[in-house]
Amino acid sequence: MAQIFGEYIEETTKSREFLRLGFAPSSTKLQQRWRNNGLSADFLADYLTTFFPTDENDPNSVEREQELKSAVSYIANELLENAMKFYNPNDDYPVTLQVKLYNDHLVLSVTNSIQPENIIKFQSIIHDLQHIEPQELYVRQIRLASENEGESSGLGLLTIIDDYQAKIGWKFETIQKEPEQIIVTTMVRLSL
Repeated sequence: MAQIFGEYIEETTKSREFLRLGFAPSSTKLQQRWRNNGLSADFLADYLTTFFPTDENDPNSVEREQELKSAVSYIANELLENAMKFYNPNDDYPVTLQVKLYNDHLVLSVTNSIQPENIIKFQSIIHDLQHIEPQELYVRQIRLASENEGESSGLGLLTIIDDYQAKIGWKFETIQKEPEQIIVTTMVRLSL
């Protein structure tokens, strides 16, 4: 049975275009993975901009392409970093990053396994994102991040919601009982 949080929407229409990348997070150390995350996010952003040709004579067109490229790169990188931080190293489930393009929006999603003991902590971050005013939460999370270096603060997710006016949702699913294997999909919907 799945648990849904936020604005997780199962897309019912087929996307015009999509791209899916898969990663084996346990194949390299997390610190080495950060560079790959950035490169993958930038690749995804470059790929998407090919579907939005710019008119060099229209400054709005060029500016819009740069805004979209920056947003996709930031969001994809945040999603990948969170997936790599929270994945379950005890199973071989890959981390997948996907983008789907529709007429008026795009959907970025990442799916990863998660350790059962991290679920409550992660869902607590989700709860705060949904129920606390963004500015208040931002100040609180900055303070917490500085006090608890290395702790997950949720600042990246908050930035996705606040700076990019994106809709975000999560789906937690148990895909295997013995041994227990749980996956989480984080989905970000960005208007075009």
